[in-house]
Amino acid sequence: MQVKLRSSFCRFAWVPCWFVLLALMWLPHVALAQGSEIETLRHQAERGSAAAQFNLGRMYEDGRGVPQNHATAVRWFRAAAEQGDADAQFVLGFMYEDGRGVPQNHATAVRWYRAAAEQGLAVAQSNLGFMYENGHGVPQNHATAVRWYRAAAEQGNADAQFNLGVMYANGRGVPQNHATAVRWNRAAAEQGNAVAQFFLGVMYEDGRGVPQNHATAVRWFRAAAEQGNARAQFILGGMYANGRGVPQNPATAVRWFRAAAEQGNAVAQLNLGFMYENGHGVPQNHATAVRWYRAAAEQGDAEAQHNLGLLFSLGQGVPRNLVSAHMWVNLAAAKGGVRSAEIRDRIAGQMTPEQIAQAQRRASACSASSYKNC
Repeated sequence: MQVKLRSSFCRFAWVPCWFVLLALMWLPHVALAQGSEIETLRHQAERGSAAAQFNLGRMYEDGRGVPQNHATAVRWFRAAAEQGDADAQFVLGFMYEDGRGVPQNHATAVRWYRAAAEQGLAVAQSNLGFMYENGHGVPQNHATAVRWYRAAAEQGNADAQFNLGVMYANGRGVPQNHATAVRWNRAAAEQGNAVAQFFLGVMYEDGRGVPQNHATAVRWFRAAAEQGNARAQFILGGMYANGRGVPQNPATAVRWFRAAAEQGNAVAQLNLGFMYENGHGVPQNHATAVRWYRAAAEQGDAEAQHNLGLLFSLGQGVPRNLVSAHMWVNLAAAKGGVRSAEIRDRIAGQMTPEQIAQAQRRASACSASSYKNC
């Protein structure tokens, strides 16, 4: 049994913008105060202690010991940043990038990230690279992005190592070099970066920059999957379904497809529906297959729409309904599916003109609502 795996993402072209969120909890300085110590900390901050200003900002940002207040947090972060505190400069840059406590302003975010980056703060260098890569607050410049990613990566920043690997994989700002991409992704993956682990698995699976090795690909996909990475969970399910790099095991495939499907991964939902429809790794259950096909179909997956339409036409897992069958298969056909168009026409041969018109109206409404009104 071969499960048809499809990937809905452009490999190596995706750089996660949530990396900037990871840095706010590690920053140093003195321990956060509690109770009466808060007033002591406030007194020190008002007397100009940058460390106290930074920590007081953190307390207001997190709502620990004081009511949460992003604007007040910004005020204290700014006070420390203007004294040259690199950590405060970085966090203030984040507040401007995210629009937290201040109006969102990418150019100002860049200014503060740069101030911290030029002091050697790796996380600020990584975020500054991201801003240059994506043209946020500065003209897009991949070569400058690479320079800042490299500065942070060489300090061991896992996010920057991953992003630098992506730049080498895509040839953005540097000549394309898959072997160097692998080196930087491995550095991040070995630090536990789940996205880097996933991409390293892709490199081994495809044989890009390293000899193709399905077993090693499985190892890295598993590492990412166990951290909750939905794409890795889906691909790992496919490896088990097809016996690639591991002994074939449909039940384990179902487990990983389900983990990704429950996170909303449409291709995993499609494959989980297939497993239930055909009784691979689970008892055959058409009603459950319908549920998962519908979840993927409502995200616009053409193959799921096709399969859901077929089950409506056969009355498997749902009462037989030719109008619904025509609607779903017609939606799949509209995406260029020749097979779907053929099935739609066969179904239409069993319908009245009024039913066909109703199905077409429903398909139009469904499409116009981005599959929310189907």
